[in-house]
Amino acid sequence: MRECISAVREEVLGGERGAYGQEVVKRLAVRLTARYGRGWGQRNLERMLRFSETYPLLEIASPVASQLTWTNISELLAIDEQRKRDFYLAFCIHERWSKRTLRAKIAGKLYERTIAARGSADGIEAELATLATTGAVEPSLAFRDPYVLDFLGLPSQHTEADLERAILDEMQRFLLELGGGFAFVERQKRMTVDGADFYLDLLFYHITMRCYVALELKTRPLEPGDYGQMMLYLRWLDAHQRHEGDSAPIGLVMCTSKGPEQVALLGLDSGEVRAAQYLTEPIREELQRRMAAIAEDPEVNRE
Repeated sequence: MRECISAVREEVLGGERGAYGQEVVKRLAVRLTARYGRGWGQRNLERMLRFSETYPLLEIASPVASQLTWTNISELLAIDEQRKRDFYLAFCIHERWSKRTLRAKIAGKLYERTIAARGSADGIEAELATLATTGAVEPSLAFRDPYVLDFLGLPSQHTEADLERAILDEMQRFLLELGGGFAFVERQKRMTVDGADFYLDLLFYHITMRCYVALELKTRPLEPGDYGQMMLYLRWLDAHQRHEGDSAPIGLVMCTSKGPEQVALLGLDSGEVRAAQYLTEPIREELQRRMAAIAEDPEVNRE
């Protein structure tokens, strides 16, 4: 059938998208539907042609077709930008997303938020290739900015205790927002240093990265002291919680906003400590504004 589709694209349509080509596809769809039944309508046939154009090499097309449903492939073909399409393709296969999940991730700007968290798209192709071949997720692919927590139902004015309690009540949805591979370990993790007790808000373990992820919640803008606090937690986890075979722990500070210069000076867009904004109110307009700013200047980690 792939040879048939290629023939339609190359010989009948001649690679064009004119009215004549559309009419040819329409007539062919009628004939195929009559012969094979449902699934061969004009719209589906056009998607098949698009698939043949997007993945012209059999060694690439075959794994894609064997690991994804046609409905998922159809959703991916609607994405024009190759790097963005490859991102969703890799995660769709790795995390076995349903069509509904894939649509939600695209609508929620997962790709754009991942690029914002890492600071740029440089090197993402190599990381996606690693994900596809080994299943290993790099930290720069595992974190987002901002995190969209509007499902928590919190008012604009809330405390850190309110935020933590709401996350615990909606842990399943929170884990979905964090991304695949995160497992909840403990709340208010006690760490004793020099006889004094310190408490980490939330502790997770990332199964693919094989490391603990310490999460601190701040209902205020990021402050320099947050970096030092998180470093203490990470050093304690490294000394007392890390097991043989684990990678070094990673810290994530979720805050209401963060200054780009502070983020750059402290290296909080990469490395062992990261910072990300969280949003709890209806945020579609704000998210669109931030994504537009990132598209204009993806090198800047926006506040």
